[in-house]
Amino acid sequence: MTAAGDEPFITAVKPLVDAMGGELLPPDEAGPDDVVLSWQGVDAVAVRLPQLADSLDHILAAMERKRGMPLADLDRRAKQEVVRMLEARGAFAVRHGVETVASALGVSRFTVYNYLNRDKGA
Repeated sequence: MTAAGDEPFITAVKPLVDAMGGELLPPDEAGPDDVVLSWQGVDAVAVRLPQLADSLDHILAAMERKRGMPLADLDRRAKQEVVRMLEARGAFAVRHGVETVASALGVSRFTVYNYLNRDKGA
């Protein structure tokens, strides 16, 4: 997939690509929507970015791993914090974002909207 000199670069970018839910590919397999990264003037690796809905699922899974428990098991204050963090990351701009988050938190859409409105002073 890569030249020997590219390995440190790929090792360096892999955690970022993983955190986004992306996929590393050989540069010659890049599609029109993929991002080709160059290192020292040579195409080193291509990154296939996830669809937005897949990104939200990936973010929710990462939040569960970080907290060490299902998001549905969090207390109300922690769930409100999760909603604030997700709003800051644009999660609710994704189609069905509220429904996806509500399901992960084990609450209703109405509850998620209440958390969002509470933060806006409504």
